[in-house]
Amino acid sequence: MSNQAKERINTYEVAKKRLQKATEELALPASVYERLKDCDRVVEAALPVEMDGGTLRVFKGYRAQHNNVFGPYKGGVRFHPEVDLDEAKALSIWMTIKCAVARVPYGGGKGAVACDPLQMSAGEIERLSRQYIRAMAPVLGPHKDIPAPDVNTNAQVMAWMTDEYCNIQGYDALGVITGKPLEMGGSAGRETATGQGVMFSVREAAKIKGLDLKNATLAVQGYGNVGSATARFLAREGCKLIAVADIFGGVYDQDGLDAEALYRYCREKGTVKDFPGSKDSITTEELFALDCDIIVPAAMENQITPQVAQNIKAKIIGEGANGPTTPEADEILQEKDIFVVPDILANSGGVVTSYFEWVQNNYSYYWTAEEVAKRLELKMVEAFNHVYDYQRNFGKSITMREAAFMYALQRLADAMKIRGWIR
Repeated sequence: MSNQAKERINTYEVAKKRLQKATEELALPASVYERLKDCDRVVEAALPVEMDGGTLRVFKGYRAQHNNVFGPYKGGVRFHPEVDLDEAKALSIWMTIKCAVARVPYGGGKGAVACDPLQMSAGEIERLSRQYIRAMAPVLGPHKDIPAPDVNTNAQVMAWMTDEYCNIQGYDALGVITGKPLEMGGSAGRETATGQGVMFSVREAAKIKGLDLKNATLAVQGYGNVGSATARFLAREGCKLIAVADIFGGVYDQDGLDAEALYRYCREKGTVKDFPGSKDSITTEELFALDCDIIVPAAMENQITPQVAQNIKAKIIGEGANGPTTPEADEILQEKDIFVVPDILANSGGVVTSYFEWVQNNYSYYWTAEEVAKRLELKMVEAFNHVYDYQRNFGKSITMREAAFMYALQRLADAMKIRGWIR
């Protein structure tokens, strides 16, 4: 998608539109939408950082705290040159909905820094990470707001942030951040949890569609943490990975790509482009138009527009990214009877396992990777069935995304009413 096209789509307006539609479908009081369309709090901060050359640069940092009726705010911190406050607010809304769907005791939050980490050294990223925590520390805490990794941040960044927060407080508070390295109280299985959760969701959708994963073809947009993990887990289920594209290029082989080898190559090169195990190159537009069974968008927001949706032939879309499909495109996918497992369900494995990490930090007792995977599977299948049953029993035709929003919104409305936040 071109930058110009992306600029025409405001993700915050998209999020509010979905909230409003779900509120109206449920005939909830207007106060529910009024309470949820805005964040409880937003923080915008200047982050001065000394660069390696001795110059000073000031970056913009954001933290959006949307709603905490179910528990502390929860959401990742992304580093991206095009991120802004509206995007952080939209993502915090999705996190509130996602946590309600997954039934974990969190509300929604999101952090962001407008920067290009690909053009920064490790030292510069560390200083920026610590500066972000210094600016946001007053609104963070293990029982207040709990950040995690997101686009262009990882376990190492979380380690720096956690260390800085502990330095400020004067004691270890490892539960303030999840997605940490194992050596700092991280959870086994956290790095691949989002992708594994997408796999579980796609597997359940395949059962409904009567699709045998051992004979299914798969295409993935984005091969970062989420896309690569999803591809590898689905490949272990028998899927044939035929195409992958990222911002630098794409690879294609109808006979199948080696998901593990591609992962190792991408870790080394920073892109899938020119992977020696592929036969052809492919663009993102061509990937979405492939004749394949499953597509996993695992890049950025607003990638599946009406123009893209018209060309999609897949039976199942498992949304690894946040907000990859526009509302207008959703209508087209519904008309084409494509089973969309929405982001707020499909990629909730990350926040579910973050919850597991937080629990382990609080107890100072840690589970094995096998225990984490089993607990994750139970939570993901439970959430999928809640949403699917809601869709089937609603009384009129609705999409899985609408069902997920409505299921979550009803839970949020009930909780806010019980606490006296709305009448």
